[in-house]
Amino acid sequence: QVQLVESGGGLVQAGGSLRLSCAASGRIIGSYAMAWFRQAPGKEREFVAAISGDVMSPSYVDSVKGRFTISRDNAKNTVYLQMNRLKPEDTAVYYCACRPWSNYAASPRSYDYWGQGTQVTVSS
Repeated sequence: QVQLVESGGGLVQAGGSLRLSCAASGRIIGSYAMAWFRQAPGKEREFVAAISGDVMSPSYVDSVKGRFTISRDNAKNTVYLQMNRLKPEDTAVYYCACRPWSNYAASPRSYDYWGQGTQVTVSS
């Protein structure tokens, strides 16, 4: 089992930045694919970014490319999402997810473990 705990959400003005963290416990996740999803009220959970296990290559949804950066610190068993130039449409609950394979996927159904989510609110 893998337990994931997100932190770093909050209220920020448009154009600002936040850094989300996802701390994993229960298993070493260094070779696992990790991802961030988000869900706004009344909308489906949306893929935001993912990073593969061994290769470390990232993937992003088009709407955040150039603004968000996903990274991982395997020594700390932690994944991060640096969010810059935030927009009101980025407002959502952000979830960290883990799948016990090296390759990532964009579907939330492909992930076995989830955090509880952290709220990000961007005011205009």
